[in-house]
Amino acid sequence: MSSSDDEYEIAVVGGGPAGLTTALYGARLGHETVLIDRGGGRAAMMADTHNVIGVTEEVSGNELLATGREQVQSYGGTFERGFVTDVERTDDDRFRLSTNDSQILADRVVLATGFSDERPEPPLPRNAKGLHWCLHCDAYMFVDEPVYVMGHGEAAAHVAMIMLNMTDDVDLLTRGAEPTWSEETAAQLEAHPVEVVHEDVSGIENDPDSGWLEAMEFEDGTRREYRGGFPMYGSDYNTALAEGLGCDLTDGGEIDVDDHGRTSEDGVFAVGDITPGHNQVPVALGQGAKAGIAVHKELREFPRSTEDIAQDGPVEEDEVPAIPPHLMATAVAHEGHAGGPRESAEVESAEPPAADDD
Repeated sequence: MSSSDDEYEIAVVGGGPAGLTTALYGARLGHETVLIDRGGGRAAMMADTHNVIGVTEEVSGNELLATGREQVQSYGGTFERGFVTDVERTDDDRFRLSTNDSQILADRVVLATGFSDERPEPPLPRNAKGLHWCLHCDAYMFVDEPVYVMGHGEAAAHVAMIMLNMTDDVDLLTRGAEPTWSEETAAQLEAHPVEVVHEDVSGIENDPDSGWLEAMEFEDGTRREYRGGFPMYGSDYNTALAEGLGCDLTDGGEIDVDDHGRTSEDGVFAVGDITPGHNQVPVALGQGAKAGIAVHKELREFPRSTEDIAQDGPVEEDEVPAIPPHLMATAVAHEGHAGGPRESAEVESAEPPAADDD
């Protein structure tokens, strides 16, 4: 091991809602946990937070994430701003993570690297003020408003029809591309009051005060009013680290996982938008919680198995509790501790110990 390596039990790559929740569970369940986040991501783009019980609409994505980081750190988790360039399995079946300026060694690695939405060519409305990426998050905003859907494939056609549940004014903008949806979908579209507009967009009109979309101009000289809409051009999943570790992917390009985030590679978990399922903050929170518990079950010291008892003997009193001393000090001083926050000499040493030099 290099002297520059920092050691942890759990390393989480990606600081969105799923990664933050996994790290939160790891720290609160007594494991030395590091969260490495390069910044940005889908959640950071949210102007408002929707569909999260206990979180009101005016909370932005950045505010939500900042609060999550503070929570992880309050329980003794470590936060690092950085970009993980590589993860490799070591000879002793651990994982070495290389960032832009450090090396980290961990017993388990959790990938929460998400995806990037494929963006159409400009001109485009302003993000979160007419350009929206999450149908089930933002459809409510456009009840009884004129809406567009951009795209020329199956997803775009179906989202346009889905939006008829919210409004009677939906246009499907192919922007000059030849439609690639199936004949069956074409028949469906013809039976729904969705107008397919083939001319490309030539200009965008925004409200000068609020910045919200008001209308789009088209190359044929027409002008159409819209309050907002959804581009549907696919997703680019950030799976390079998973592929480097040998993790299986789905046919859709996501990391293949079981119900608790386990990948095909032992010790490697994946959560959030990089895995199959709905790309929703509440779903990501649940995935992070389930993966955090699954990792804890793999790492926790007790109960000692009958096989280990036969080999190592019964658990001695001086072996418990298993929580590291600096995390114990953090816990007993935390406002959420049953005994109430304590001030003691122990608390002063709540910082993680320095990395070993051997």
